[in-house]
Amino acid sequence: MATAPAKLILCGEHAVVYGRPAIALPLADVRATATVTANYSTNESIINAPDLGGRWSIAERPDDPLSGLVKTVIERFGISPQIEITIRSAIPIASGMGSGAAIATAIVRELLALSGQTLPPAVIAGLVYESERGYHGTPSGIDNTVVAFEQPIWFQRRPNLPPLIEPVAINVPLTFVVGDTGIRSPTRLPVGAVRERWQADPVRYEALFDQVAALVVAAREALATGDVPALGHLLNTNHELLREIGVSSTELDQLTAAACAAGALGAKLAGGGWGGVMIALTTPDRATDIATALRAAGATNTLVTTIAPAAAFFPDR
Repeated sequence: MATAPAKLILCGEHAVVYGRPAIALPLADVRATATVTANYSTNESIINAPDLGGRWSIAERPDDPLSGLVKTVIERFGISPQIEITIRSAIPIASGMGSGAAIATAIVRELLALSGQTLPPAVIAGLVYESERGYHGTPSGIDNTVVAFEQPIWFQRRPNLPPLIEPVAINVPLTFVVGDTGIRSPTRLPVGAVRERWQADPVRYEALFDQVAALVVAAREALATGDVPALGHLLNTNHELLREIGVSSTELDQLTAAACAAGALGAKLAGGGWGGVMIALTTPDRATDIATALRAAGATNTLVTTIAPAAAFFPDR
């Protein structure tokens, strides 16, 4: 069985699509899994995804992003197609936590293990990116990258060049409470809406994206120095900018306000927006109270997670 983590974008979502930096974090304790077994009853590859509500052969659904990914990896690495891949995931679908990237990464890792081969994280991220395009249309590439590397990353797209991917140093443990609105919002929808607004008013949106970029730079410094209160303030500011960009919602605003009223150091939506999840930065002693406040404000589920300190070092590209 191979696994891959969920992710949270700490800051920079949406602006990252337009060449600005973003910081993303893997959630080691929330994962998707993939298991491969032999399937000699047919010459087709089967995907069994009970958490996605389906079981299909890649021939039946050739346009499905996961079907395309499985077919690509099987052909590239000479794997027998007579297999069944069972996918399980604890990551809410269309919530902003990278469920699609985690599932796809787990599949690639399991198929590689079956073939007795290994690939560096950057190559796995590239394979998974193609399935991300099927789900999201024009994804930035940040989800598949942070999931494949399983380290905090700085991610920035560059014209005519590979994206800039750097490890991010985290000086002290960070405690987050994740609140789920229960509203499923496929990333391609808010991403597409932002693109339409940017095309209609590029001067305004470029200015908003520049403000987000400056905030991300400051957040990296706060992480490196362990200035958690400053990071909390930056998260609040990022949420306000995301509201101006047009990707928040009444539910997300209610949850971020409830978290701050309960003592969070900062809170923002995380991911595409219009639903999905928000995150609240807190001290460990306030986490339970904030989770309770989020549920009282309408969160359908909450999760307390800790991001461990990390050195700015990639052991394997």
